[in-house]
Amino acid sequence: MKKSVTAIAATLLAGAVLLCPPAIAAQPKLTGEQQLAKMLEGREAGKPVDCIPLSQTSNTTVIYKTAIVYRVGSTLYVNRPTNADLLDNDQILVTRLTGSQLCSIDTVQLHDRSMPHMWNGFVGLRVFVPYKKAAAK
Repeated sequence: MKKSVTAIAATLLAGAVLLCPPAIAAQPKLTGEQQLAKMLEGREAGKPVDCIPLSQTSNTTVIYKTAIVYRVGSTLYVNRPTNADLLDNDQILVTRLTGSQLCSIDTVQLHDRSMPHMWNGFVGLRVFVPYKKAAAK
């Protein structure tokens, strides 16, 4: 009887260990500025532009409380909008265009992903700074 109680206790302990989440090494979370710097490593800033071709944009990345990054081909366009402190990478962006391109006068509504009909505010776009891969020297 004593062996079976010990065996049951060992089995329960093993099961509890398997159900517990693994200890994750405490890593400091990167700030928005640090995330952006990491994304732009190896790239050089170009002259800011007022508009980019939205139809050629292949990817949009929200950098927490910092910026929106649009990829057009191999170029990353960084926009640091007004109200950037409202940006969260778990939001749906609904862009209001004034023309056929995405321009610095356009606005972006921020919608909660869990409740898409609820919006959390808006940001006003500013100039787009292009970042291209640095030429090999």
